[in-house]
Amino acid sequence: MNVIDLFSGCGGLSLGFQQAGFHVALGIDNDAAALETFRRNHKDSVGASVDLFDAAAMDRIEELLEGQKVDVIVAGPPCQGFSLTGPRKFDDPRNKLYLRVFDAVRRFKPQGFVIENVRGMASLYGGQVKDEIIRRFTELGYNVVWKVVCAADYGVPQLRHRLIFVGIRRDLGTFEFPKAKLTPDHYIGCRDAIGDLPTRVDDLGAEMDSYQEAPFSDYQKLMRGNAVVLANHVGTKHTEHVKNVISMVPPGGNYKDLPPGVGDSRKFHVAWTRYHPDRPSNTIDTGHRNHFHYALNRVPTIREFARLQSFPDDFVFTGTKTQQNRQVGNAVPPLLGQAIAEQLSKYLKG
Repeated sequence: MNVIDLFSGCGGLSLGFQQAGFHVALGIDNDAAALETFRRNHKDSVGASVDLFDAAAMDRIEELLEGQKVDVIVAGPPCQGFSLTGPRKFDDPRNKLYLRVFDAVRRFKPQGFVIENVRGMASLYGGQVKDEIIRRFTELGYNVVWKVVCAADYGVPQLRHRLIFVGIRRDLGTFEFPKAKLTPDHYIGCRDAIGDLPTRVDDLGAEMDSYQEAPFSDYQKLMRGNAVVLANHVGTKHTEHVKNVISMVPPGGNYKDLPPGVGDSRKFHVAWTRYHPDRPSNTIDTGHRNHFHYALNRVPTIREFARLQSFPDDFVFTGTKTQQNRQVGNAVPPLLGQAIAEQLSKYLKG
């Protein structure tokens, strides 16, 4: 089954579909660093930079496919335009990137599609944007369902909520979202996700290093897989002041738990957040340096963030540290993608 991934980033959703047995033919994005990571880790796929604003974008994608059929289209398009233009201006140029998903489905007529976005889109303008998306895909001949899902339900050690649309061709039925694999009292916590990795307190480490301890949880064993080299596990050098402030935050706490007058430089809802060892992390962002290790007085490394996103250890991120943080934070957790893909495969022909 062939998949094309629009707005692929580094390829988290693509990896999930690969883990479910699909072949990702194309990953399309305009972020050069993210595409380099995509190409490094998806060796049987083409990672291409295509200007989706260009009217000839679909022609270019068809050229890249070289005659391959498209069974599934997956996409995580930006939706900032909708918040500016409102539901009555759905065709506003600022929404063109989102509208390209319609163009791709109309052009390649896949058996199904998956669109991922922030959960706020479900309620934007009283749900009118969501309803318009459903209406348009329905007119193209698809049964469309949506749901706000939590990644932790599917084995990801992170409380990440995302809006997922799934459409399948009308003759194939109506998609039902997969049941949760874990209940909240059995979610994977941060210690079981990253507790086997080197501390990176006295030694910041290198881009390619080695493990120092054996895994002690099933999740750690899953993430290590066959990896023999520990990549992207480089620590951050903090000032003594910052380390001192972090040390005062209890597990699961934030700036509200600091003494009066301490940490006043950051006061917003995620400031000075320390992960809890026995709970999933908060949503991984793109590197704002406001989240801290559950036990160590430092921000997590790229590898720790990647583990919390469910990227296996043999998935290597390239580019600068800032670029790597953005790639990890923008990605769809692969285990969530895999759960959706496995369920979707039950409906597809071939």
